[in-house]
Amino acid sequence: MTGDERAPALSVVVPVHDEADNIAPLIEEIALALDGLVAYEILYVDDGSEDATDAILAALGHTYPNLRTLRHRARAGQSAALRTGIRAAQAAWIVTLDGDGQNDPADIPALLQRRDRAATRNMLVAGVRVHRQDSRAKRWASWVANGIRRRLLADRARDTGCGLKLFPRAAFLDLPFFDHMHRFLPALFGAAGLTLIEHPVNHRPRIRGRSHYGIVDRALVGLIDLLGVAWLQRRSARPTVEPEDQQ
Repeated sequence: MTGDERAPALSVVVPVHDEADNIAPLIEEIALALDGLVAYEILYVDDGSEDATDAILAALGHTYPNLRTLRHRARAGQSAALRTGIRAAQAAWIVTLDGDGQNDPADIPALLQRRDRAATRNMLVAGVRVHRQDSRAKRWASWVANGIRRRLLADRARDTGCGLKLFPRAAFLDLPFFDHMHRFLPALFGAAGLTLIEHPVNHRPRIRGRSHYGIVDRALVGLIDLLGVAWLQRRSARPTVEPEDQQ
């Protein structure tokens, strides 16, 4: 919330692991983007960090009363951290972003505007990084992976790996949970009947800390998960329920 007693209309969920140097700058940017715009809360999920992440979050709680912190005793992965935060969220709408500072919180208001202009609220608004600030090898690996994913899943998503997304909390909690599911949210939401809306967003170089993912291990795990999501798509069924007054 923004200093008053209103229930939050938006929950900003940020999973982190050993991101001590990025926490304070990113929270300040989130506040600058959302203060006075919407009643919001910030949920950081510390996924078993071994650096000063926990202590810094505790200290910042005195400065930002709308900051909430949850902590995994041991590292469980980004998807598990997202699910922990979303389950604990108080708002009906969720914004997610990565905790490494590469997603720009200044893009969040534009995602909210896209939601508000849409004909339906049953949607996923997904950021698309128009100018990737990653290494050439990482960009190439993402290009290959995105091509394979689009061909196999037909999810139409241009950049499923962007951490900046806006969606209804209830819709996320209805999705099947598995490790690494966060990489396939457009396909999973699409199978659940949600409309995909994409919006170009800023992408910044990582200037603090280090990446926790390698290109090779991400590719190997991603291929296995991709086959699993394709299986889920083929087995998904969305029955049409008649209104009660017509039964």
